[in-house]
Amino acid sequence: MEKNVRSRIKLILLSNIVPIAFFVLTLGAVIAAKIPPLFLISEVVRRLSRNTFLVLALIIPVIAGLGLNFAIVLGAMAAQAALFFVVDWNITGVKGVLLSMVIASLMSIFLGWLVGITLNRAKGREMITSMILGFFANGVYQLIFLFFIGSLIPFSKTDMLLPQGVGLRNTVDLYGTVAGALNNILVVNIKFINIFIVPLLFVVGLCLFITFLLKTKLGQDFRAVGQDMHIARTAGIDVDKTRIIAIIYSTVLAAIGQVIYLQDIGTINTYNSHEQIGLFSIAALLVGGASVRKASIWNAIIGVILFHTLFVVAPSAGNRLFGQPQIGEFFREFMAYAVIAFALAMHGWRARKARH
Repeated sequence: MEKNVRSRIKLILLSNIVPIAFFVLTLGAVIAAKIPPLFLISEVVRRLSRNTFLVLALIIPVIAGLGLNFAIVLGAMAAQAALFFVVDWNITGVKGVLLSMVIASLMSIFLGWLVGITLNRAKGREMITSMILGFFANGVYQLIFLFFIGSLIPFSKTDMLLPQGVGLRNTVDLYGTVAGALNNILVVNIKFINIFIVPLLFVVGLCLFITFLLKTKLGQDFRAVGQDMHIARTAGIDVDKTRIIAIIYSTVLAAIGQVIYLQDIGTINTYNSHEQIGLFSIAALLVGGASVRKASIWNAIIGVILFHTLFVVAPSAGNRLFGQPQIGEFFREFMAYAVIAFALAMHGWRARKARH
């Protein structure tokens, strides 16, 4: 009996080693940083409303057996492209945000379809393929917005363009157009903590949508394909089509999530804002206890809280411990890569163990 309890505890600890280790690390950083609790809670709550939607966009491909979808950066690029044009057309406020979401979603359906087709030709190597697709798409994105905007693609707002009149500036300001449009609809203030209700409602809505989707026939197909493609195909499921649909969902949700994220930030770093989206969203999901083959809504929420708490306190902790806030910046980026590397190593180890 005692042996069974020990083995069960060992199994629980091994299964949750990443969130447990990250919790201890984050707690240590919070103690070292000595940041006022109200400020820390305020920052974490804001990041929950800002980042959770993007992390939730990763869940469906994991369930469908496609692993960690690094190609959500394509959805982020679509969102930024949509916002550039909405700002150029001078459509402001909630209208501008909603139009950006619609345009970005339409682009993301096409992009997700292309990604899905590519990943179907790279079965078993989906994660590295989606990462390379992200790099390739970034090159196309930079070509369009550095050389085509202002030359082949007309832009009326010349202040958004580089001095030579071709290519977008490095930073596009959203203030006066769509910045804070969703945040400002309804704000609840509790002891100097601003809670932006509408972005949180978007997150809650997505949680309910994912829960509902996974109970439908399509959701069951996602699970069946994720567990065993051969058995799913034998059961009459169109495996390739199901996988493409999962990627389309993920790309569209990432595009909407990026619009929510950028309207909160208020500025777009034209050529870099999308680059870290995949990395940090995947790291947050893994920190919450997800794996390459298994992810849930709670993994996403817990991961955002832990990962972004460390993000908030790392510079202050680095400054207090080493006298250099930049060390904290480097450390949190190192942790993002380390978490992903550890998760992939664990996936490889479990797969090898299962074969033997």
